[in-house]
Order: sequence, then C-alpha cells, then structure tokens
Amino acid sequence: MTRSIFRRLAERADQLYEFDREPVEETELKPGRHFAGLFAGEHVAATEFVIGAFFVLHGITFGDLIIGLLVGNLLAVLSWTFVCAPIAVRTRLTLYWYLRRIAGPGLTAVYNVLNAALYCILAGAMIAVAATAVGLGFGLDTPALTDVLPNGVTWIVIALVVGGVITFVAILGFERLSRFAGICAPWIFVVFIAGAIASLPRLGVERDLSNLLEVAQTKIWNGIPSEGQEKFSVWHVLFFAWFANLAMHVGLSDMALFRYAKSWRVGWYSAFGMYTGHFLAWICSGVMVAAVSREMNPGLMAFEAVGLAGAIAVFIAGWTTANPTLYRAGLALQSVTPNWPRWKVTLAAGITTSLLACFPVVFLKLLDYVALYGLVLMPIGAVVLVEHWILPMTGARQGHATWQVSVVWAATLGFCYVLPLHLYFLWLPGWVFAMALYTGLRVWTR
Repeated sequence: MTRSIFRRLAERADQLYEFDREPVEETELKPGRHFAGLFAGEHVAATEFVIGAFFVLHGITFGDLIIGLLVGNLLAVLSWTFVCAPIAVRTRLTLYWYLRRIAGPGLTAVYNVLNAALYCILAGAMIAVAATAVGLGFGLDTPALTDVLPNGVTWIVIALVVGGVITFVAILGFERLSRFAGICAPWIFVVFIAGAIASLPRLGVERDLSNLLEVAQTKIWNGIPSEGQEKFSVWHVLFFAWFANLAMHVGLSDMALFRYAKSWRVGWYSAFGMYTGHFLAWICSGVMVAAVSREMNPGLMAFEAVGLAGAIAVFIAGWTTANPTLYRAGLALQSVTPNWPRWKVTLAAGITTSLLACFPVVFLKLLDYVALYGLVLMPIGAVVLVEHWILPMTGARQGHATWQVSVVWAATLGFCYVLPLHLYFLWLPGWVFAMALYTGLRVWTR
C-alpha cells in the first residue's frame, strides 16, 4: 500500500520535473564566466555577516584564521572540482533524478522533504539576520547569544513582517529573484569591504596602517573567546570553511548547477565564491563585530560602520539569500503535494520559515546548524559517488538499491553520532564510512 502511494506521488511529481529529469542538451551549456558570477553572487550573502563575526567570538587567533581559511576554502574548491563537477558533467542530471534511479521514488521523496525542511530553517536564519537591520529603526535590542526564545513582541512582529514580504516575493518566481540578487551582490561585497575599512579607526588603527597587524592580533582575533563561547583552533576554521557548503559539493546538490558546464574544470570557478565570500567577507565581518564590542548584531555592525547603506545591505543580503532558499524549499515540497499549485506550496513553506525566524536560536547557532545540515545529507552524496565511480570497477549492478541506501544513510548518521569527535570533524570519517559500507553492501548483494 505504502509503495503504491509513493509510486503515485512520484508519477505526479514527474510532470512537475519534466525538464529537470532530462540530461541538459549541448546547446544549453554555459561558459565559465557564468559560473564565476553565480558563485561570487551566492557566497557574498547574509550568512557571511554571521559566520565571520562568530570566528571572533570563538576566540580564534589571527594566524589560525588566515591559515584555516586559506586551506579550508581550497579544499572546498577541490571538492567541487573533483567530486561534484565530474559527475554532473558526465550525467547532465540533477542529484534528484540521479538519486531516483538509484534509490527509487520513495526514498527520494523522503530526501526531498528533508531538504525542504533544512532549507526552511536556513531561510529562517536569513530572515532573522534581515530583522536585525529593520530592528534598528525601532530601537530593538537584538536577542542575546544565549537566547532561544524571542526576547519580545517587537522582534516577533518584525520577523513575521520581513518573512511575509520575502514569502510574497518568492511566490512571484525565481528568475526575477536571481536577477535582483545578481545586481545586488557586487554592492553588498563593497559594503563588506567599506565596513571593515571604516571600522579600523574605531579599533585604534593608525592612518598609515602601521599598527594594523598589532590591532588584528590583539583586538580582533586575539585568541580570547567571548563569554559562553567555545575556543576555536585552526582546525575548527579549516574544517568549517571546507564543509560550510558540504551539501553542495561532497553532498552533490550542485550537480544541478554543474550539469550546464562544458567541462568539469569549471569547478575551479567556485574559488570566486570561496575567496571573496568565505575569505574576504568573513574577515570583514570579523572586523565589524570587534568594532561594536563583539555584539552579535549584523544590522548594528554594518550601520555603525557605514551608516544607513550598511543596514540596507544587511537587509538585502538576508532577503536575497532567503528568497531563493525559500523558493527551493517550495519546489522540494511539490514532490509530496503534487495537487497544490506552486504558490500554495511556497506559501506554506514561507509561513513555516517566518515562524522559525521568530526564534533567534536559528541564526545565533548558525555555525552548528550549517554543520548538521551538511552532515545529514552527506551520506547520499557518498552513495552517488560510489554508484558512479566505484561500482563499475567492481562489476556490481548499478541502481535499484533502495534498502541499501536506507541502511547506509541511517548507519552513517549513527556512526557519526557515537564518534567522540567535535561536530565539525564528524563528516569526513562519516563520508569514508558511508562509501565503504555502500560498496560492501552492493558487492555482497550483486
């Protein structure tokens, strides 16, 4: 009975994803500059205001920060280039349709719903970041680092209003959103740079920058964590920079992007996002949070640095990040609501997201959430990698592996749960475990 229901849902969903299930045609392939622009735009966003600031609050030293970001971002670029892009270029399929061939429609539907839920949480965090900018006009006190629940009615009202506006725009369609984000991204990056430069005098940096390194080492990344925050080492920064987009590269979600590439070498263009957003923008937000006495308030950080333009940039960064995320959540949910029009699904996702944004924990615990998000989806990427590269060398039959994928997914998460490692370090041994287990199961059952 359950199998029959999943099959009917999948057949209806087929109609919604008719284009996406087909390999991309040669005439639709995009040049490298297209991917450079996409990565640069997507990774200079609202999350950067939070992540870079949290590195300061977690007491990272300046030297550990630079080494960790340089190496970690390089590993992320290599993951896109040698793990994700080659599979995408060879298949020209999205992860959704490739996984469907392997695991069947039922498990793929579960994966899609889980993806949608995780997207809603991430979009909620970005709405909360935008709310910190709007709250400046109402004299709102941003929730404290230890807050889980809303700190007042004003925060709830602002979060719901911002969420409502973002949901309405998301319903209008993704194409207009992506164009708007593409226009705003360069300006937002300029605000990051200008904000950091404008904050330096507040930290005591001389006009000739002669004491810049000293200030960086003693007043910004001085190795002293804020109260209640865990002390970070170079390894925390390195692994975080590597897995910040784990679901996209090792988890293979960006197959949807790279299937339009002419060559797997386009994966190198991910560096435009990593070293502008996940290097420079993280450093800039660290400078800005230090200049406001380490108060985790993205809106205040940018406003104190460059005035109204900074607050507007935070709001738009949250908007342009939450909108496509919310839109994708709505599309993912269509697999289990095939009779609903897209606007109704997006509205349901938007209501859920707006309610989540009322709880400050969704952005105050953003680093841990990003780690969990990638960890939960990572086993599926390991399964697809084995299916594509390793199984052909073993002679095992490919595809039709619903129970094997289910076992690997559950066992990998269980394995990671019992490992006595920090959350940031779990995914790598988990990824190796998932590949080894899936390979063994497929060879054993061939």
